[in-house]
Amino acid sequence: MKAAIVTEVGKTPIYGDFKNPVAINGENRIDVTAAALSHLVRGRASGSHYSSSGELPFVVGVDGVGRLESGDRVYFVLPNAPFGSMAEVATAPFAQCLYLPEDLDDVTAAAIAIPGMSSWAAYKERAKLQPGETVLVNGATGASGRLAVQIAKYLGAKKVIATGRNPEALQSLTALGADVVIPLTLGADALETAFQEQFAAGVDVVADYLWGESAELLLMAGAKAGPEAVPIRFVQIGSISGANIALPGAALRSSAIVLMGSGLKSIPIQRILGDIDGVLQAAVPGKFEIVTQAIPLSEVEQSWGIDDGKKRIVFIL
Repeated sequence: MKAAIVTEVGKTPIYGDFKNPVAINGENRIDVTAAALSHLVRGRASGSHYSSSGELPFVVGVDGVGRLESGDRVYFVLPNAPFGSMAEVATAPFAQCLYLPEDLDDVTAAAIAIPGMSSWAAYKERAKLQPGETVLVNGATGASGRLAVQIAKYLGAKKVIATGRNPEALQSLTALGADVVIPLTLGADALETAFQEQFAAGVDVVADYLWGESAELLLMAGAKAGPEAVPIRFVQIGSISGANIALPGAALRSSAIVLMGSGLKSIPIQRILGDIDGVLQAAVPGKFEIVTQAIPLSEVEQSWGIDDGKKRIVFIL
């Protein structure tokens, strides 16, 4: 079969021939139609992600959309190594295949599943978001952050605050449900003041896609909000702005901040699948918007480096 194959760590996947996977008991054989290029896929392909297997060669892709032999359309996730989703054929355990709503197209389903799950799981599994609460999305202008704004509103958030560096993209979030936008390009003092104003008014949940300096400022602003402020559930999802922060212990001791992470190893896989299903089922009724670019898998080598943060690349077969 044709597939996108990693033959050497750190090298761009190539389009070539790979052996066909064979479905064993408890698995589906899937004719793949679409598979998205995500940060997780890139990380596994480069060997830098903590879930990388290290086995070479292998087919890239952690999830996708396709058809079963019955003709039913499914979303599937985590094929067994060395097989991946960016191939003509994939296999996946029955429990890791989700039937798609009829009105959700293949490209959108492939594009929205993982970025949508990142916030859905953070809200539902980790923060236990309740209707009427206030959510701050730190790093809301990328594909995942834009969905985090929309999903927060869909799940009942009364107020959503969005931060980001791209002024135009940040302003566009008001049409997707953001009630307040805060540019991260403000000076440190102005940014700290803007954060403190929001925390003083009450922020229940922070969904953080950035970490780094902005996360430090958010945590310190939350700590300084005082004992009368609403307790804050700070959920760390991504680290685009840096892997580490400097956080004084006093910031946690003197506040009601609960700091937690949300990722593949913080939530059992069956619950993650439930979160993905929640996103897929809600995508059309919730009118979730995600910008996609569909590219033939045969062009994977030329297209692998595309990453402007504004759209989701989806390879189609």
